[in-house]
Amino acid sequence: MKNWICLVILLGGMFQQAWSQVKKPSTATGHAIQISLKPYQNTKIYIGTNYGNNRVLADSCVLNEKSEGIFKGAQKLTPGIYFLVNPKYNILFDFLVDDAQNFKIIADTTNVSNYTIVGSKENDLFKEYSAAVNKIGGELATIENKFKASTNSADSSTYREQYIAKDKELKDKRNSFMKTYPNSMMSYLLNVMQRPEAPAIPVINGKADSLYPFYYVKNHFWDKVVFNDNRLIRTPFFEAKLDEYFKNYVAREADSIIEEVQYMLTVAKTGKEIYPFLLFKFTNKYISPEFMGQDKVFLHLYQNFFAKGDTVLLNEASKKSITERAYSMMANQLGLPAPALDINTIDDKPFSLYKTAAPYTFIAFWDPTCSHCKIEIPQLDSIYKASWKALGVQIVGVNINYKEIPAWKKFIADNNINNWFHVYQTEAALNAEIANRKPTTIRQLYDVFKTPTFYLLDANKRIIAKNLTINQFDDFLKSKAKKP
Repeated sequence: MKNWICLVILLGGMFQQAWSQVKKPSTATGHAIQISLKPYQNTKIYIGTNYGNNRVLADSCVLNEKSEGIFKGAQKLTPGIYFLVNPKYNILFDFLVDDAQNFKIIADTTNVSNYTIVGSKENDLFKEYSAAVNKIGGELATIENKFKASTNSADSSTYREQYIAKDKELKDKRNSFMKTYPNSMMSYLLNVMQRPEAPAIPVINGKADSLYPFYYVKNHFWDKVVFNDNRLIRTPFFEAKLDEYFKNYVAREADSIIEEVQYMLTVAKTGKEIYPFLLFKFTNKYISPEFMGQDKVFLHLYQNFFAKGDTVLLNEASKKSITERAYSMMANQLGLPAPALDINTIDDKPFSLYKTAAPYTFIAFWDPTCSHCKIEIPQLDSIYKASWKALGVQIVGVNINYKEIPAWKKFIADNNINNWFHVYQTEAALNAEIANRKPTTIRQLYDVFKTPTFYLLDANKRIIAKNLTINQFDDFLKSKAKKP
């Protein structure tokens, strides 16, 4: 029995309030699902559903002394896959909820797999299909185990052929069901679940087109799936399929990702649940992206959705956080000129980033009290002395903590970090910026929300790399040095 845990983490929970406001579309008919669940008496039970990869409780009822109750509400449940949950939050079995939400569930926990649903044609089809594919699935598992245990090639070949034949039987069963009941919810769910099979590599004018299978799968990945259908997120497989698509079939460059998310969000706009789900999923993913440069996707989302009115989905704290994060990224995108740094050297002499000349400039924002900085700054200096200096790299170390000047100077001296520009912004200069109501400070211009934060600039002081580890910067520089 699988334990049920309700957990949703999205931008630190900032959007949970907004999501609760759009969770269930209002209708006049509502839902009334009767339940008989023996032997439970005088206790609360639940029905749950998926919200993408997360599981959430959708309704509850109290069983009487006859083990009977009713899940009832003035609003309709969003159609999709649901499951019955016992008082200990264990999932008992799945069932479907379509637009007709007046039926009865009869079950006994002593034989929970033998449950009955009365008054729901969709659940009749669901149970019929599930029984058939579960039987074939069990046979596939048996053949697979025999294949793994086989000790000679003849047996292995036999089991392999049996597996292929049984797998074809499973696919034929699915296709037959979809052809027989094309308008059923089960057929809809099967369409969402399935992935297109890659065709053989074609030969055109005597040359094999090895990319054709990839693009065929990519172009047919979402056949018969429309992104404004709220049922998508009431399944346990849509978000996993979405993640698979972006991982395997969308290039990592920000512009390629933007094209995909723009299309999906534009189509999803009329879906009361799916639209905020997708918008916040993409926001969460690209506000702190896995790969360098993908924060451009978050900026696109902010400028084209949040800044154009979709902040109605956010509370005030969320609006402030999203806006501040966007403005912190705008000035430091890849390819842009680095923001000006006109501050003081460690000896309190004027320093200007744009008055220094070097083939490459590496800027390290750090804090002498930061434990990570105490490890990474000496490592950075070692790599600089070993190879970067010969490549013409100039390092600018920016102390962002003006209150720790003695500790800063001591750390530099103790670790013999020389041949850098060691600079900082004085307290007076920072206060002057604030007093003059400058829209952004150095921290905001360079998006320094953690330490250390690193940037690599070219000879023209344009940003060519950021948000990498020191070793990744090293690989990047060596790769650049090899190119003319």
